[in-house]
Formats: sequence, C-alpha cells, structure tokens
Amino acid sequence: EVQLVESGGGVVQAGRSLRLSCKASGFSFERYGMGWSRQAPEKEREGIACISTNGGETWYADSVKGRFTISRDDAKNTVYLQMNSLEPEDTAIYYCAADPPPKWAGIIYWQGYWGQGTQVTVSS
Repeated sequence: EVQLVESGGGVVQAGRSLRLSCKASGFSFERYGMGWSRQAPEKEREGIACISTNGGETWYADSVKGRFTISRDDAKNTVYLQMNSLEPEDTAIYYCAADPPPKWAGIIYWQGYWGQGTQVTVSS
C-alpha cells in the first residue's frame, strides 16, 4: 500500500529553519513527481511546492518562494522541504503527496495520497 510518512516538524522561533522529510513506500517513487502542501486551522489547504520526477523542475507558491526549497533523494525514497526564514504565518500541518497536479492546480479536488502530516508551529 502507498505510504507517505512526514517528519521533522516542531516548534520553532520565527526566523529559524526546519527541514521536513517524507519517506515514501508502496509505489515506484522515482516515477512520480512529489509535492508538499499545508493546512492551517480555518484555512483551505494550500499547495506550496512541487518537484518533477527527475528533480529538474520545481514550483513554489508565492507565499513560500525564496524561503522554502523542495528536493528529493530517489535512492532513499524521500522528498524534503527545507524551510528557512520561518514566519508565524507558516504555522500549519504539512503534508507530502505523490503525483500532484502542475502548480497544485485544483488542490481542493485532488484525491491522491497524503501522508499523516507533521505539525509546524512558528512562534513570534
């Protein structure tokens, strides 16, 4: 079965960094693009990053562009999200996903696989 397990979240002061990891299993990881999304209370899910199968193409939401970097290690079946210059507005549960749509278009209607999520809390 498809499994996506996020880790690396926690409580951090604004301006600090975190690196999230998502370990994948149950599918041919190297054959799929991967993405990260997040959801804060009272807000819709927001797609924030995507990476292509070969890692050569990436996309970021304006809200995180210049601060977050998505990467992947196919040998480890893992996708990462390096988060720098964290802000309180980044507080959310962060989820990874397999084969997201381009630029996370139509995220509200996407019915693919999510991990369980990892909580990121940024204090001011």
